[in-house]
Amino acid sequence: MTVASNVKQCLANLKGIEANLSSLALRSQDNDTKRTLHETMMTVNEIVTDLKKRVGELEREEFQYKGL
Repeated sequence: MTVASNVKQCLANLKGIEANLSSLALRSQDNDTKRTLHETMMTVNEIVTDLKKRVGELEREEFQYKGL
């Protein structure tokens, strides 16, 4: 597996984690738990955003990674 493939797989996993945290926050009855899950989801979202930028950089730097 190439570096770009590994990074994209990591990105997909993080998006799944972000969705799960959001779902848990919505279903939670406890306000403190909701807040903690939401804050964690927002932190993961920042990482997802940064990783998306890195994927773009990889694709620009390494022609063979385009479209993976």
